[in-house]
Amino acid sequence: MKLSGLHFLLTYQCTLECDHCFVWGSPFQSGVFTLERIRHVLRQAEDAGIHSIYFEGGEPFLYYATLLAVIREAADMGFEAGVVTNCYWATDVYDAIEWLKPLVGLVSDLSISSDLYHFSEEVSQQSKNANMAAEQLGIPTGVISVAQPKATDAACSTGQLPEGESAVMYRGRAAVKLAAQAAKQSWDRFADCPHEHLREPGRVHVDPFGEIHICQGISLGNVFHTSLHEICEAYNPDAHPITGPLLAGGPAELVRRYELPHEEAYADACHLCYAARQALRGQFPDILKPDQMYGVI
Repeated sequence: MKLSGLHFLLTYQCTLECDHCFVWGSPFQSGVFTLERIRHVLRQAEDAGIHSIYFEGGEPFLYYATLLAVIREAADMGFEAGVVTNCYWATDVYDAIEWLKPLVGLVSDLSISSDLYHFSEEVSQQSKNANMAAEQLGIPTGVISVAQPKATDAACSTGQLPEGESAVMYRGRAAVKLAAQAAKQSWDRFADCPHEHLREPGRVHVDPFGEIHICQGISLGNVFHTSLHEICEAYNPDAHPITGPLLAGGPAELVRRYELPHEEAYADACHLCYAARQALRGQFPDILKPDQMYGVI
C-alpha cells in the first residue's frame, strides 16, 4: 500500500454533536493528540513518502496552540498541509482574520464544514466570516456540505468528502440517528464499498491513540507500536478479515462470511457495513476500534 496523504484526527472532541458525524464527535468525547505524538507520526509519514497532511477532528481549532505548532513543523518538513473546521471561532470577520493570520503561507486548504447539521442554515454566518477572512489573507478555502437524509440529488462521494453537497454516509452517528429517515434497500444489494478505495486508499486517518484507519473504525495497525511504513508494507487487503470480505462482495459478503444476524433492508452500504462491524467487534477487537468510533463515550 502506497500512501500520499495522512489525515490527523487531532481530537475526537468537538463543539457540536452532529447527527451525520463519522467519528461521533462531541464535547464529551475523549482522545487528543499531544505535540510529542504528532511529531512522532510526522517523522513516520516522512519516512513513508507521504506529502499531504490534513488536521481535522472532531474540531482541531479546540487545540489551537497545538494545531499552529504542528502546522508550522509540517510545513518546515515539506508537507502540504490542510485543515478541516466548523469555524465555530469565526464570530466576526476581523476576529477570524486574527485566528487565521498565523496560517498564512502554511496551509494550502482551509476546508469549512457548513450545512444544516452544524448550524441553523446551510451556509452559516461563521463559515461566511471565515471564508471572507481567508480570502483577504490569501488562504485557499473550500466548503464541505452534507445533504439531509431525504435529498435525492446529492452526489455519492469517494474518499475525502469533496467540495459541494454530498449524500449522507450512514456510518458512525448517522447510522443511529439518521438511517430511519432514509429509503431502504435489500441488504444483499450492497455488494461493494462505494466510498473507500480499500485496496489502494491513497490516504488514511490516524487518531490520537495511534490507530491507522482505512475507514473510520477499521484499524490497520497502531503507529505507536509499529511504524507507518511497516503497516503499509504488511497490509494485505484480500487477506484482511474485514477488508477482504468487503473487496470480495461488499458489506453483504461481510454478513455472509461471518453469518451475522441482519435486518432485511438498510439505508446504504455504509449502514450495513457499520452494523456488521458492530456485531464483529468482540471477534476482532484489535481491528474494529477504538470505542470512540462506535459511539462509546
